[in-house]
Amino acid sequence: MRVTVYDTLPFMNRSKAWPGLSVYFAILILGSIFFEWKIIQTGESIGNSPWLILALMYTPAVASIIARLAVREGFSDVSFRFGGREGGQATLLAWVYPMGVGFVAYGTAWATGLAKFQPPLPAQSHLYSSSPVTNFMTSLVLTATLGTVVSCVSAFGEELGWRGYMLTRLIVAGVPKPVLVSGLIWAFWHVPLILSGQYAAGTRPRLSAMLFVIGVVAEGYLAGYVRLRSGSVWPAVIYHGAVNAIIQGTFDRATVGTPQAVGESGWLTAMSAIIIVLLVTRGSWKLLLRPGEALQKHYLAIS
Repeated sequence: MRVTVYDTLPFMNRSKAWPGLSVYFAILILGSIFFEWKIIQTGESIGNSPWLILALMYTPAVASIIARLAVREGFSDVSFRFGGREGGQATLLAWVYPMGVGFVAYGTAWATGLAKFQPPLPAQSHLYSSSPVTNFMTSLVLTATLGTVVSCVSAFGEELGWRGYMLTRLIVAGVPKPVLVSGLIWAFWHVPLILSGQYAAGTRPRLSAMLFVIGVVAEGYLAGYVRLRSGSVWPAVIYHGAVNAIIQGTFDRATVGTPQAVGESGWLTAMSAIIIVLLVTRGSWKLLLRPGEALQKHYLAIS
């Protein structure tokens, strides 16, 4: 794929990109090692360490802020505007995507017997319905709306770093295939907690880690696509928050059975992500570092 790159923005200076990335990765690595070590030391599921997880998820944001201050780049390129029509379309795609993956991957698992469906809302819930369809749809509406908004609070910490800083600096620095590189970094950042059995591990942590990396690298293309297409960090934040809320909050809770088929480290989930992302992101990408900035341009292959 090829991407239109607007190259006359003030911060787009390769001499600043490399020092900024050096500071960013130094802080990211040190902070991530510390918080992941603290989480691993608990020996419990990450759900039992919410504050440590939140701190870990904000490590990319802190690293990006320190890097920006260190090389005096400022924050205007993040951008915190939604970006008009392009931003609206990217946001809608980001919000709908996890539902598409959920229905394709989990629906296939339920239909083929690889996993069993169960109503996601428990009987003690005030919103419980004995009708499986009503129960499921109620949960889906909640996680797609309120759940996504709440999830975006933690997702913002990651996306301010991953797509708000790291991805654009990899492009400016001339790193080959920066979307792929950013997706790999994002994916492997999670791997220690999978190998420790505390996150998305299933019964075979090594296999889970491999499948997780494949799926997340694919999703890294979608996150990069909505960020670059809109010129705004918000579609990437909404994508990340919606995936966490909808997949974990509804589809995972609606599923029992073979853990290696679905879930964040399921092979059906990874395959579905690859297929849907390929369909959505095929062709040329237009890179906007800020909404509506139609400046002098050239092309870079960034896949």
